[in-house]
Order: sequence, then C-alpha cells, then structure tokens
Amino acid sequence: MASEISQAIAAGILGGCVYALMAAGLTLIFGVLDIINVAQGILVVLGAYLSYVLSVHLHLDLLVGLLITVPAMFIIGVAIYWLFIRPLRGAERTSMTLLACFAVALIIEGVLYREFGANYVSLSAWYTTATVHIFDFYLADIYLIGFGLAVVAVAALYFILYRTTFGRAVRATMQNQVAARLIGIDVNRVSAVTFGIGTAVTAIGGMVYGAISGGFTPNSGYDLISRLLAIVILAGMGSIGGALVAAVFMTTVEAVVDIWQPDWSVAVFYLAMVIILTFRPTGLFGRRAARAQ
Repeated sequence: MASEISQAIAAGILGGCVYALMAAGLTLIFGVLDIINVAQGILVVLGAYLSYVLSVHLHLDLLVGLLITVPAMFIIGVAIYWLFIRPLRGAERTSMTLLACFAVALIIEGVLYREFGANYVSLSAWYTTATVHIFDFYLADIYLIGFGLAVVAVAALYFILYRTTFGRAVRATMQNQVAARLIGIDVNRVSAVTFGIGTAVTAIGGMVYGAISGGFTPNSGYDLISRLLAIVILAGMGSIGGALVAAVFMTTVEAVVDIWQPDWSVAVFYLAMVIILTFRPTGLFGRRAARAQ
C-alpha cells in the first residue's frame, strides 16, 4: 500500500506539472486580455491530433514533432486573436469574447470530428510504454519526459515575462492597457503574441496528454477545459506560479484518492477547489479583483 501511495503521489506531481503548463497558457491569456479562453481545452486536443498526424502519417517521433506543432499552434493562436478577438469592442466585450472563444471551440471540434471521427486514438512511442524504477515503484518514462518539458516551458515563460523587453510590455499591458498605449506599447501586437504563446503551450500539453490519457477524441476538450478552469480559479486568476501549485495539488489528491475509490477521484478534484475557495475566495495566490475594461 505504501508503494502504491508513493507511486500515486509521484504520478500526481509529474502529471500536475503538465496540467500546470496548459493552465499557464490560459492564465497568461486572461492576465493580458481579461478573457477566459474556453477554447483552451479543445486547443490541447488539437495539439494532440497534430502530434498524432505527424507520428502516424509522417512517422515523426513525438518529441521531434513538437518542433512543428509548437510553431503551428502559435500561428493558430495569433490567427484566432486577429479573426475572432480583436474585432470585438464596447462594453459587452468580455461576454462577447467568451462567446467567440466558445464558437472557436465548436468550430475546431467540428473539424476534428469530420477528419478523425469519434473513435479514440492515442499517441505511442517507445517512451510511452517504457518504465523507470524509482525507489520501490515504477513510473512511465512519458511522465518524466512530460515533467521535463513542462519545467522547461514554464521556465521559458518566466524568462520571456521577466527578462525581455516584450515581457515588460506584457506586464505593463496586464497592469493598465491605457497607460501601456500612452507609453508607446502596441497593445494589439502584445495581445496577439500573448494569445499565440498561450496557445503554443497546448502543443506540448496535447502531446503529453495524448500519450498518458489512454486515448482521446474531439470530445475530450470538455473535460480538459473544466479541469484547467478549476486549476486557474483555485490558483487565483492571473497567477502562473499559482497555477503550478494548484495543478500539482489537485492532480496529486486525485491520484491518491483513486487508489481507494476510483469512482470518487474526479469528484474530489473539484471538491478540493470548492473547499479551498470557501475559505479563500480569491484563490491560493489571488490578491485583487480582475482589471475592469
């Protein structure tokens, strides 16, 4: 039993980092644009399908395929912003962008159903089935690879935000869009690139998700977005570091509960969020209300 608990905790932590990466993209988009991208879940699934196409039809290794899927998802994210988000103006912008993102999710889901059907597909490589012995239990190599990719990607996000000129423009836009415009920052460009970055990370998350989930369909985006929103809300809207802590906490709790009561593990995932928000409504790292438009 002790070995099972240790393995569940390790898998929860490693898997939580992958969810944190996907949630970080959602958090980044919210911080700059003040919108909740409800299409993030289906974008993760789209990233998984892109990896599937490159792996099955072009015989590219899943990791090598990221060199193609990450830039491709970045371009898709920028296109979504310019086509669906930027044109929206006025007092109803926030609610309209929510509907726009939902429309994007439905469009992508429809395209995936048309191209791939409703059957489950999965991603496979030698490291998706291989295991490594750690202490007194075994872990699949893909969990360790996903953890490494998530750490590198989150570190890259922090470097961009806090060590580059673009990052300073992003943080200025997050604090006050009007003031950012007054000092010469192209807010539309910053917003488009930010949306692109927030979408690009779904390529990594999608590849790992497709390898560890056991199978996915175009409908998998609904479960993903519910989990990602739960993580972001628990963390505190706009906190990338909080998303990391919240994701690791919730996936670890779910993995441990799954040992005794598999049917309750998913419910506990959301119950943990409800309990914490009851005592801290702003989330673990939330400090202030969202910026008004």
